[in-house]
Amino acid sequence: MLMLQDPVRRGGRPGPTRLLRQDVVLACAMAAVAVGLALGVHGDGRRPDAVGWTLLMAAHIPAIWRWRAPLVSFLGVVVCIGPYHAMDYNHTAPQLVSLVALFTVAMTGRPLRSALVGAAVIGLMLVVKFSQGMAEGREALQISGWIVAVVLLGVYTRVHRQYVDSVVERAERAERTREEEARRRVAEERLRVARDLHDLLAHSITLVGVQTSVAAHVLNADPDRLDRAAVAKALDDIAGTCRSARGELRATLEVLRSSPDESRGPLPGVDGIPELAEAARTSGAAVQCEVDAGELPPAVGAAVYRIVQEALTNSVRHGGPGVSVRVSVRAVPGAVEVSVVDDGTGPSSSAEPGFGLVGMRERARSVGGVVEAGPGESGGFRVAATLPHGGAEQYRSAAPPRGAGHHDEPAPADESPTTYGATAPTAEAAP
Repeated sequence: MLMLQDPVRRGGRPGPTRLLRQDVVLACAMAAVAVGLALGVHGDGRRPDAVGWTLLMAAHIPAIWRWRAPLVSFLGVVVCIGPYHAMDYNHTAPQLVSLVALFTVAMTGRPLRSALVGAAVIGLMLVVKFSQGMAEGREALQISGWIVAVVLLGVYTRVHRQYVDSVVERAERAERTREEEARRRVAEERLRVARDLHDLLAHSITLVGVQTSVAAHVLNADPDRLDRAAVAKALDDIAGTCRSARGELRATLEVLRSSPDESRGPLPGVDGIPELAEAARTSGAAVQCEVDAGELPPAVGAAVYRIVQEALTNSVRHGGPGVSVRVSVRAVPGAVEVSVVDDGTGPSSSAEPGFGLVGMRERARSVGGVVEAGPGESGGFRVAATLPHGGAEQYRSAAPPRGAGHHDEPAPADESPTTYGATAPTAEAAP
């Protein structure tokens, strides 16, 4: 029945004024029904007189607060209906308001409270009716069935409403989770693109700037005895760096234009580290590179490549002219250790902070590793990273990362690290 429904809906709770207005309308409607039953039904108690009408109408007043204070409202109805039935007025007239009040109590309270209230009502009614005779007692037993049915209906409605609310809540939570997951993926993708573009453009632009400075130095060193071969080599180095940057930028843009289901293509790995070292040498840095990493997962190899790339970029940019850099990439049980140490002056305190160190740490965390960066023990700047082969779970169970001195130790005799190239001439030594 519409009048038995809970007006307080999840997500659509009416205001106090509207709720009170609804309860007033319902109480008036039940009072009108009670008047009709009292006037039209005969043989079920005597017609109410002035006292009976007063008690019958007063029983509908507590129904106005049936949702605000269900138990108090029900007790108010019982206080008025008890004397009404005891005076043997029409017993059918107040049944509707009594059942509605009992249903409200059962629907808004816990099942135990509803059972106790129902048992108390039935017990009190049976005691009163059986005291009036067996016939009245048998009639009370029939009415008890309606009371039990109303209580069970209220409990079922409450449980069903809670179930529906839980289903709606789970659906809303799942929707929020999907939205949060979508936002997280977008943020991660933006971060990945920003990190890739930073690693690519910062490295290439730094090399082009240093190589341009070398070419300008050659041109200004002795204008009367211009070394065309040295100038041509410097310009060729600049052109090669630009071509390499253009190729990497094209590959990055192709990834951005491709659909999510398409492959991203091969990731850079440790095999490309010698080319990074050679590019740094063309900028005047003296780079010694040792790589003995073995077979690495693509994600770990790409992280090693980008960390070395950013570390070399910082060494070339901040290390000063003729900086010496030692790059070491070697495998240890369950992980790979990366060390990039230079003897330069390091970034100045007035230099604008960038995103290089942040990007290195993010790349290391993406595969469960860590990065340490700071001034070296004997000057210069040092970047050390430890990246596990199997991701974060394996890294947590592995041994702690080695310290700075451990990165600088020579390889054991039974290992044969591959050394790429000799020390390149510095910018000042260029002809």
